[in-house]
Amino acid sequence: MFFYLLIFLAIFYLWWRWGAQDGQKIRDLTDKYIFITGCDSGFGNLAARTFDKKGFRVLASCLNEAGAVELKAATSEQLQTVLLDVTDPDNVRKVAEWIKAEVGTAGLWGLVNNAGIMGPTAPTDWLNIEHFRAPIEINLIGLINVTLHLLPLVKKARGRLVNISSTGGRLAVWGGGYFPSKFGVEAFNDSLRRDMKAFGVKVSCIEPGLFKTGLSNRKKIIEEREVIWSQLPPAIRKQYGEGYVQKDAARKEKLVQVLQNTNLSLVVQCMEHALTSINPHSRYTAGWDAKLLWIPLSSMPAAIQDFVLLRNKAELADPTAG
Repeated sequence: MFFYLLIFLAIFYLWWRWGAQDGQKIRDLTDKYIFITGCDSGFGNLAARTFDKKGFRVLASCLNEAGAVELKAATSEQLQTVLLDVTDPDNVRKVAEWIKAEVGTAGLWGLVNNAGIMGPTAPTDWLNIEHFRAPIEINLIGLINVTLHLLPLVKKARGRLVNISSTGGRLAVWGGGYFPSKFGVEAFNDSLRRDMKAFGVKVSCIEPGLFKTGLSNRKKIIEEREVIWSQLPPAIRKQYGEGYVQKDAARKEKLVQVLQNTNLSLVVQCMEHALTSINPHSRYTAGWDAKLLWIPLSSMPAAIQDFVLLRNKAELADPTAG
């Protein structure tokens, strides 16, 4: 009995110590620069406004001038914006030079790679290589290029790298370039974390579930699928059946209504912990659907994954046609 009591006390002590360290935060944020990509809207926009209020010296990139102007109007004079297309190597290089001049000898405390798009999503046999290209170029190649350009500045500050992935980086639920791009982010994040450990740089990956942002705009997703459908060969259209886009969308909409998170601050809270905690996590999961469905399902056997996901897919009219 005494032996079991000792084991219980040891486990409790380790749990308490981990919890105490998890809550410890760095001090004096006002001298720390962070750079956030994709701040036009969504997670990046909320993060820029939140961290500006907390005293960070925020450098926020937007894709469009309108997004930059709107963000600047909603924040303090200290926050600075810059236009950045992460798929443009020359643009990335010039922005990196600008950041280097801004941060000076202090280096860059935090890089938050948030810029991303969904891109066309549809059954794989509907798609061509161009449908895959944009999400992979933006979500993965652009993220890597920004990181490589700014890595020396983060190493100088012994700072933080935060990569916004997705539960879609653990479980691919439909076809298109989004999910391969997020699986790539997960792999890059893991190798980067190990490579940077010796330099005192801490690397974190955030895996949001389904959130109500421009990325998950159902109307846009359906319109993109209808365009793709209109260009399909007759044989494939016969296999799936007329009205398939609408039937499949209606089925998925029921699940979206149940699972979709509306509180974007859940993701920003993960960013904040990754940037300010003495002991940031390697991975963060944001959203109740991610914690209770997607991440557990990603660890289950393929047969169970297929059973669950295929139940949310409309049936084909005649798979043998053509």
